[in-house]
Formats: sequence, structure tokens, C-alpha cells
Amino acid sequence: MVREKEIYKVTLVGAVANLLLVGFKFVAGVAGHSGAMVADAVHSVSDFVTDLVVIAFVGISARPQDRSHDFGHGKFETIATMFIGLALAAAAIGIVVSGAGKLALWIQGEDLPSPGKIALWGALVSIAIKEALYQYTAKAGKRLNSSAVTANAWHHRSDALSSIGAAIGIAGAILLGNRWTVLDPLASIAVGAMLVKVAWDLLGPSLGELTEQSLPEDTEKEIIDLVESVGGVSEPHNLRTRRIGAHIAAEIHIRLDGRLPLSEAHEKASTIESLFTERFGPGSHIIIHMEPLKE
Repeated sequence: MVREKEIYKVTLVGAVANLLLVGFKFVAGVAGHSGAMVADAVHSVSDFVTDLVVIAFVGISARPQDRSHDFGHGKFETIATMFIGLALAAAAIGIVVSGAGKLALWIQGEDLPSPGKIALWGALVSIAIKEALYQYTAKAGKRLNSSAVTANAWHHRSDALSSIGAAIGIAGAILLGNRWTVLDPLASIAVGAMLVKVAWDLLGPSLGELTEQSLPEDTEKEIIDLVESVGGVSEPHNLRTRRIGAHIAAEIHIRLDGRLPLSEAHEKASTIESLFTERFGPGSHIIIHMEPLKE
């Protein structure tokens, strides 16, 4: 419950800031005749939507296991992360298409409106606010071990980066004169392309988790080392792992002395389970299959 409240708090701060930035950027973009600034405002809209997605899904993912979900609801957080990646990808593609359309008009000889200083100020204010939100949200995501909060932090960072691109394009168009107004749509295209990469980096791990991808090799080695640290346990094998939201699940076979009383064998398995949850969190679990040592 404490984790859930912290996620709500962090995300709500971002949502309020994004909502204010959406209005500010649209006004700055329209009044300043800047396509890059308007594109940046669209990105902030996607930020606000993803904040709502996190708020909607965090309550579900925090629910304990029940009859309908024996392994808990952790993957709802993964679904939220995936939605964030998809929203970011959609915003990025829209920015690229819009910028490419204006670039095509410029190539055909059409004059593009020169952006005003208000658009530049809009970009600079956005950079400062969104970078501060990134730092705040990223620290919370790491502390709370939340992939959705961490993904949302990168959404804040990507908005800051897009504002940097917009600021460069707008400043160039203002300082270099009407001949260089093309810098504004070029900046929006560069920003959009960069955001596509960020979106892919978010979607990859989410897809991996939803398709039951194994944990990294170093994590699996750590699990094997943990199992082998229990006296009398040998030859851990057939390790299977996966991630469930903020937690992990594993299955492993071990060998014990076949003459060991059942109560002692059970005690060793319980020791492994305790060490596992102590290391990877109480929501994580391990299934142990015991076999007799080969003669």
C-alpha cells in the first residue's frame, strides 16, 4: 500500500505539470508560429495521457494474488509500461510526419513562418521543468522498483530532449533570418526520430516480459549461487525464470541426499525460499523440485 501511494504521488505531480505545460506550449507554439513548439506540445499531451495510464494501472498491479491471478497482478504494471512506449511512439511518428510535411513545402519554394521569441521561451521553460520531473521520477522509479514509473521518467526526459531540439531549431530560425526558417521543421523531425528510439527502448523489455523472456544471465547465476549456498544442496539445474512486474519468479531442480528425512529436505527448501525472497523481495517466489543424488 505504501508503494502504491508513492507511485500515485510521483505520477500525480508529473500529471499536473504536464497539464500546465500542454496549455503553455500550445499558446507559445501558435502565438510564436513554431511547428516545433506545437509538436513539443503534442508530446506533452502524450506525457499527460501516460500519467493517467500509470495512475489507472498501479492500483491493479498492487493487488495481491487471488483466485483469478495465482501469481499476482504485477504484469498490469508491465502493460502500463507498454502503453507508455506505444503512446511515445505514436507521438514521435506524428512529429516526424508533421515536420516532413513542412520540409516538403519549403523544398517546393513555399515560405515558412519565422517563429517568435515566445516559442523559444516556451521551449526553454519546458526543458527546465521536464528535466526536473525526470530526475524526481527516475529516483522514485528506482526506489520503488517500478518499471512503469521508470518508463514515465524517460517520457519526461524525452520531452526535455524534444524541447532542446525545438529550442535549437527555433533559435536558429530567429537568429539567422527567414532563409533559415527550415531549421524549425528540421528540429522537429530530429526530435521525432530520437523519440522513436526511446519508445523502442521502453517497448523491448515490456514485450520480453509479456512473452515470458528469461531473466538476464547474471541474475540467473546469482540465483544458482544462492541455492548452492545452502548446505547439503547440490547440482542445481533446469532453472527457469521470468519477471512479473516488479517481482521475479523462478523454478529450479536441486539434488539432496536420498536418505535425508522429509522434514530436513523441506527445511532446506524453505531456507532457499527465505533467501530468495530476502534477496529479490517478498513478492518474488521460487518453486523447488527436489531429486535424490545420483549414485
